[in-house]
Amino acid sequence: MLLLLAFWSCRTEPDRYMQWREYLGGPDRNHFSKLGQITPGNVSQLEPAWTYSTADSGQMQVSPIIIDSILYGITPGVRAFAVHAGTGKEIWTFGDTLKKWSHVSRGVTYWEEGKDKRIFIGIGHHLHALDALTGKPVAGFADGGKLDLRTGYPDRALKKYVISTTPPALFENTLVLSVRLSEDTDAAPGDIRAFDAMTGRPIWTFHTIPYPDEEGHETFPSDAHLNNGTGGANNWCGMAVDTKRGIVFVPTGSSAYDFYGGNREGQNLYANSLIALDIRTGKKIWHYQTIHHDLWDRDLPAPPNLIQVKRNGRVIDAVAQITKHGYVFVFNRETGEPLFPIEEIPVPTDGLPGEHVWPTQPVPAKPAPFARQGHELTEDDINPYSPNREELLATFRKIDKRHFAPPGPEGTLIFPGFDGGGEWGGAAADPQNGILYINSNEMPWVLTMVTTPQDVMLSGLSPGERVYAINCAVCHQNNRSGSAESGYPSLVDIGNRQTRQHIDQIISGGKGMMPGFTQLTSAEKQSLIDFLLGQEKTELADNGGVQKKRLPYRSTGYHKFLDRNGLPAVGPPWGTLNAIDLSTGEYLWKVPLGELDSLKAAGIPATGLENYGGPLVTENGLLFIAATKDGKFRAFDRHTGKLLWETRLPASAFATPATYSFRGRQYVVIACGGEKLGTKKGNKYVAFALPEQQKNF
Repeated sequence: MLLLLAFWSCRTEPDRYMQWREYLGGPDRNHFSKLGQITPGNVSQLEPAWTYSTADSGQMQVSPIIIDSILYGITPGVRAFAVHAGTGKEIWTFGDTLKKWSHVSRGVTYWEEGKDKRIFIGIGHHLHALDALTGKPVAGFADGGKLDLRTGYPDRALKKYVISTTPPALFENTLVLSVRLSEDTDAAPGDIRAFDAMTGRPIWTFHTIPYPDEEGHETFPSDAHLNNGTGGANNWCGMAVDTKRGIVFVPTGSSAYDFYGGNREGQNLYANSLIALDIRTGKKIWHYQTIHHDLWDRDLPAPPNLIQVKRNGRVIDAVAQITKHGYVFVFNRETGEPLFPIEEIPVPTDGLPGEHVWPTQPVPAKPAPFARQGHELTEDDINPYSPNREELLATFRKIDKRHFAPPGPEGTLIFPGFDGGGEWGGAAADPQNGILYINSNEMPWVLTMVTTPQDVMLSGLSPGERVYAINCAVCHQNNRSGSAESGYPSLVDIGNRQTRQHIDQIISGGKGMMPGFTQLTSAEKQSLIDFLLGQEKTELADNGGVQKKRLPYRSTGYHKFLDRNGLPAVGPPWGTLNAIDLSTGEYLWKVPLGELDSLKAAGIPATGLENYGGPLVTENGLLFIAATKDGKFRAFDRHTGKLLWETRLPASAFATPATYSFRGRQYVVIACGGEKLGTKKGNKYVAFALPEQQKNF
């Protein structure tokens, strides 16, 4: 096995598409394979070849990697594992068997030098280096095999919430970290940081909230870099690497706080930007900001795709970046020159008092948006199948539907919604022919802002109530009832469902969309838990408060715009699959993705559904995708969008599939994790292949 593994280090560039060695298939993040045993003609014969069941159950967003005979993945509780790629038999596992981490992880990074072969995985606020063959920590990396993800941060941020949900980018011996932060005023800075893969030594840092002597400093208040109420602008979704040029392409998220920027006046570079950095030095080559002074949580949601497009008879190396709001931005990889015109359009500036809304936003001329735009909706677009359509119409007439309308107290339509449009699963691509394949959500949300209660209004609350009011009520509601349609559970009687220890872990480590609240002192956290469990001694109330900068306005939370049956307030399609030729900017096809059995039984054509996780495409004409809450795994003809095969999985799979070959047999594997959009939990990896007697035909 060691000789076989060493062989792969000598692979040529074209061989990349015959393996699945990296997150999403390769450093270009194209989800693309040249394996061709499974074809459009025989894909309907696919059957489960092996299944691996993890020890814990929950949500998985993992796209595994495969090195020779070993598949590496992650469990719902964020434990790393290795299984045999031909049988699914477990080789090793790594992680705390007594503690289930509540955050998600989307994959691992593999690195090798000679006989030294490592797997890197983010667990909690550490990056762990493991021996790829044994799963044992690599003692010589950082602190006994683990690197604190806050290494290199200023002192103010050393105890803040920092985890890694997406595996690091890798080039030679350089690891570039993707980290998730809080999205409130307690957020750590979104610095892009590189570390040595062998030692864990810091190599360079790029400040996404620039320091006084750095370009872009003038786009924030002069003290923003001090991280006192302004943070974020981080890369949480992953990066792409041009290995020929040594360039890492870094998409960034919003600067915190997401929905009110009165304390961060300016354009806010380098939030919401695609940044091209020299991966050896961290020096900026070029950047483009896709949203100025973001007020709508329009993080760049996925790694870009490195592709080639044809223009005027010549081939151009390009980078394509999808967005939550449904646009694709396409640039020359070396220069950052847009390959289609981008117009700065005037937008409404009548924001909340103290807000300084940026007066324009960039909109590319091509391609057309892959998701409908909220400002183009009319009353005819309200769901025709809804039992309370008149009620939906009344709400639709009241909320602000202008393009890039600033958040306000009457409600602002966010469509595509907070989850896209494009999401973290990312787009697949035919890299040589410049064709992009994107799955899209079309779920409307409503953003409503309210005046933040002043401290005097909280003075009559107990310590635990005060912590809850400031940190938790925005999502779980003042009465702790939660918001089922937005995925925030009720906390009423939580003590009947969870232990004190588990509640403590979730508060510290986060879960799903919820970040960890590491800024809370131990006393504040225990007061909050006492309050949730009904055990707080209210006579001990004092006038203390959490250390979170107060802003004059806050969001009421994440609320989907739904009908009485829990379906989107707008009519279908609610999820689509799109193919775009980026040489011309024109669509090749668009089809609904997913269907509801109840509507299908009523004779309603496929509506599409919310979807998470991306597609996989093959050179010989297939597109594989799960992603939808109906729990199905599908294969389409990638040239036409025609459905060729589907099967029901043991749980919904909100993950991106991978494909590989072992001993002459091609496999397609998908992590079935569920526990999102109201689906049941899952714990299985399922690998599909042709029947043994069919694999050579």
